[in-house]
Amino acid sequence: MSDIKNAKDLRALSAADLNVRMDELAAEHMKLRFQKATMQLNNTARVGQVRREIARIKTILAERS
Repeated sequence: MSDIKNAKDLRALSAADLNVRMDELAAEHMKLRFQKATMQLNNTARVGQVRREIARIKTILAERS
């Protein structure tokens, strides 16, 4: 996965790339939730990071439409 840190980097991507990135993040978020439920999650902060990045992508897509 790419290391996109902020909204400025996300805005440089096309809508198709943003949708692909959001799908990847949604899959990662589900995996992290299962790990948390089974007490196998080491980095609990990653759940929040993924949620915020998904929100950033949705915001950028909404701004464009």
